[in-house]
Amino acid sequence: MPHDPILTSVIGSYPIPGWLEYAAEHLADFGPADIAEMQADATTAAIMDQVRAGVDVITDGEQSRFDFNLSFYAFLGGIVADHSTERRFGPPAHDQRGKHTIIGELTAPEGLGVVAEYERLVELAPWGPGLKASVPGPYTLSGRLLPNADYPDRYAVTETLVPIVQRELEGLISAGCEIITVDEPSMSCYAHREDPERLVDIYNRTVAPVVGSCYLGAHLCFGNYKGRAVAPRRYAPMFPAFLGLAADEIHFEMASREFAELDRLAEVAEVKDVAVGVIDVKNYYIETPEDVAARISECLRYVPADRLSVSPDCGLSQTARWASRVKLENMVAGANLARASL
Repeated sequence: MPHDPILTSVIGSYPIPGWLEYAAEHLADFGPADIAEMQADATTAAIMDQVRAGVDVITDGEQSRFDFNLSFYAFLGGIVADHSTERRFGPPAHDQRGKHTIIGELTAPEGLGVVAEYERLVELAPWGPGLKASVPGPYTLSGRLLPNADYPDRYAVTETLVPIVQRELEGLISAGCEIITVDEPSMSCYAHREDPERLVDIYNRTVAPVVGSCYLGAHLCFGNYKGRAVAPRRYAPMFPAFLGLAADEIHFEMASREFAELDRLAEVAEVKDVAVGVIDVKNYYIETPEDVAARISECLRYVPADRLSVSPDCGLSQTARWASRVKLENMVAGANLARASL
């Protein structure tokens, strides 16, 4: 699905302003109108940082989530939220994230909140750049829910979440969203030990109601909680199965992996658009425009310019805002250098 050459985009999340993080710890001091105003103000800040950088396709920065997927559990019925963890001190890692107990049928009577996020984005940025919504897929969402007698394993939990995510995707289409990414980092993290064909089937059934109604992306990274990965960072176990994803574009985490397996993009580009992470969100080295242009040049050995888009490796929520802002500016400047050399 060729597009303008070397599009620039983001994954979804953006750093939460310090004042919002502080306010989130004191929500009892604020009324509903105050909270809505804070969410709008933080979203405006995220939008403007992206617009000033010159990014072609922007998001709302997921400013009302406080996390790329953890806040979605507040929308689910049939669970008891458990924010306690087995380990509270020491170096940050994934065992410091709580899991939730299922006590009944999993439901989401009010949806997952992404439609409201998108509508806020349209209201605050009605003028120009492409607007994208990001939704975590059911396999990734299932990871924080503990199986029980009714849902005996992760796949059973996932199957119950599939129609919930489907309805959210359909709601986005009804709201006019034309660019949607389904984030499934758990699929890429665990493809080395799971059946990749089964993971592809889950993804494809989830997005089936909206295929052909929007530009659909699949974000496949290796985890970024507290800037930490959670799996062997290799794409080889996913292919060739993941070529069957019903997505227009597949996004790859490349910068933090020193562009390992870059040649694999050639087979993907034969059937889909390719998005490449050219900015390392786990590293506080600030890539220069020349760095980015050189990285894009390497990508162009395997992907035609009109099938290539570039972005950070993952969402920027785990990276300080001062660094995120400059990284995005230099990413766009590097993409402009690469376009000029075509």
